[in-house]
Amino acid sequence: MKARKFIAASSRDALKLVRVELGADAVILSNRKVPEGVEIVAMAGAELAHLSETRVGETRLPDNTAKPQGSGTLSVQGANQAAALGAKVLEANSKRESVARESVNAGAEQQSLLSEIKTMRNMMQEQMARMSWADMQQHDPERGALLRDMLNVGFSPVLSRQLLEKSPAKGGLDWLRRALAHNLRVATLQEDVVTRGGVYALVGPTGVGKTTTTAKLAARAVVRYGADKVALVTTDSYRIGAHEQLKIYGKILGVSVHAVRDTEDLKLTLSGLKHKHLVIIDTMGVGQRDSRVAEQAQMFDDVGVQRLLLLNATSSGSTLDDVVKMYGGSGVIGCIPTKLDEAVTLGTVLDVVVRHKLNMHYIASGQRVPEDLHEVNLEYLLHRLFKDVGKTAAAFDMPEAELPNFMAGMGNAQTIRGQYAI
Repeated sequence: MKARKFIAASSRDALKLVRVELGADAVILSNRKVPEGVEIVAMAGAELAHLSETRVGETRLPDNTAKPQGSGTLSVQGANQAAALGAKVLEANSKRESVARESVNAGAEQQSLLSEIKTMRNMMQEQMARMSWADMQQHDPERGALLRDMLNVGFSPVLSRQLLEKSPAKGGLDWLRRALAHNLRVATLQEDVVTRGGVYALVGPTGVGKTTTTAKLAARAVVRYGADKVALVTTDSYRIGAHEQLKIYGKILGVSVHAVRDTEDLKLTLSGLKHKHLVIIDTMGVGQRDSRVAEQAQMFDDVGVQRLLLLNATSSGSTLDDVVKMYGGSGVIGCIPTKLDEAVTLGTVLDVVVRHKLNMHYIASGQRVPEDLHEVNLEYLLHRLFKDVGKTAAAFDMPEAELPNFMAGMGNAQTIRGQYAI
C-alpha cells in the first residue's frame, strides 16, 4: 500500500496538496496536528479499491461457507465512503479554521475601532477643557490668577482644579486660605501623642529626620512628665552609628535607650517598659520601595504599635504620594512634615496631607532639639505658603498664558480619596 504523507500549515492547504497529488477520490487515512501545522496521510482511491479487491480474492473461506456475493464491490464502496468521509472531515476543519480567522480579524478590527473612538473622545475632552480654562481666564481673571498661584507654590492640578471649581466669584486668596484650613487636619489636644502617652514608632524614608524628631518628642515629654517616664527604642541596626546617635540624645535627656532586632525582641523590650508614660521608637531609614518597609510595618502591627509618618517637605509630590502609599496603613495615625526650613514652597507637602486626609501632629523645621519641633499653626503655614507668590521669576513657575494647555492636558484625573469639603 502506497500511503503518502502531506504536511501543510492548515487543513485546507493539506487537502489541496492531497487533491493535486492523488486526485479528488483520494482516501484520507489519518489527520493530526504537528508542530509544522497539519499532517495528512492519504492514498489514491483507485489503489485502495484495487488493494481491497485483491485481498478479498486471496482470502480463503471454509469449505462449508459460501463466498459472499459482491464482496469486492463492497470493498470498493467502503473505500469510496472512506474517501468521502475524509474529504468531509477536512472540509469541516477548513471551515472551522476559516471562521476562527475571520473572528480574529473581526476582533482586531473592533479593537482598532474602539481605540480610535477613545482617542477621538480624549482629544475632544482635552479641546473642550482647553476652551473652558481659556474662557475662565478671559471672563474670570482672578480665578485664573489664583490657579496660577496654586500651581506655582506646589499644589497639584488635581487639588487646584477641585478647589477652584467650588470657589465663589471673586473669592480670592482669602477664600482659598479658608478652604485649605478647612481641609487640613490637625491633631487635637486629646490626640497629641505626648499628652496621651503610649508607644509610637516614627517611620519614613532615609534622611527624613526620624532620629532627630524622636529626640524632639522625647524632650517635650521629659519637660512635662520627667525623664523616668520616657524611654527610647531603636530598630535601626543597618545604619552605622544610628544607635550611638540615639544614645547621645538619651544621655542628654536622661532617658533610657534600647535596641531591638526583631518582633520577639521588641515584645520583650516593651513588656519591660510598661510603666513608662511615653515610648518612642526610632526606625531604620530605607527607601519607600524597599521590601523591609512591609516587614517593619508587619512587626509593628504584630506588637500593636501605632506609627507616625514623617514627610520631607522638600520632596516632589510624586515621591510623597509614593511614600504615603508604601508606608501607609491602618497603623498610621498621622504625620509630621519635616525640613520646612529647607523647603522653598510648602504647597506640595500640604497638598499630599489634604489629598490623603492625614492628621498633622507636629511640624519640624530644623535640627535643634527640642526647639525646632512645633505644634501645627495653620494660620502661619498658610501665610507663609502664599507670602512670596509672584515675587520671583523662577524657571519652574507656570506662565499664566500656558494654563489652558497645561490644565487641559491633565485630563479628568481624580483625587486619591474623593472630594474635599469646603
